[in-house]
Amino acid sequence: MVDLISVVNPNYQKAVDAVSGSKPAEKTEKPAGEAGGEAVKENVDTYVPEDKAPVKEDTGVSYKPNAALVEAMKKEQAAQEARFINMMKSMLTKQGKVFGQSTDYTVTPEVQAAAKEAISEDGYWGVKQTSERIVNFGKALVGGDPARVGEMRDAFIKGFEAATKAWGGALPGIAQETYDAAMKLFDEWEKEGAVDKAPETETPAE
Repeated sequence: MVDLISVVNPNYQKAVDAVSGSKPAEKTEKPAGEAGGEAVKENVDTYVPEDKAPVKEDTGVSYKPNAALVEAMKKEQAAQEARFINMMKSMLTKQGKVFGQSTDYTVTPEVQAAAKEAISEDGYWGVKQTSERIVNFGKALVGGDPARVGEMRDAFIKGFEAATKAWGGALPGIAQETYDAAMKLFDEWEKEGAVDKAPETETPAE
């Protein structure tokens, strides 16, 4: 209950005490440990040994695959395959045209001579250089990773089929020779990866 007198006249009680000669009651506190007394605990840190420390509960955190990253990688792989197929189509079609010029007597002698040189054994459009360019391009797309030889080989086959379709029929024989040479290079690339993964054998002590 609110003491209205104290609120209105805070000095009222002091005046009454002065007239009566009484002193205001003093509050007494009992020392800790005596009946009715309360012990005050200090706020101190307590060392808890590790083997006594409470076990942390499972946070429930779960790890999920990054779907966005996986999708981005799939798109990049598809783009790499598309670039390789387009390159194959363009290269083999060009090789076929150069080969045709080498046997086409309707072109100038100079053009025919240049075409024959281009498709020769060491020529730019010859089997060796063309097949090497194809495989090296595939390696460049995947950073030379032997684990991805399979997908590059499949893309090579698709590219050859696309070039055959664009040609309107079977490609010239030089294209088939290039196909066979490239397949051998793909096999060699794959073997390089197998050698890298092979466990090292210890030399027996003499």
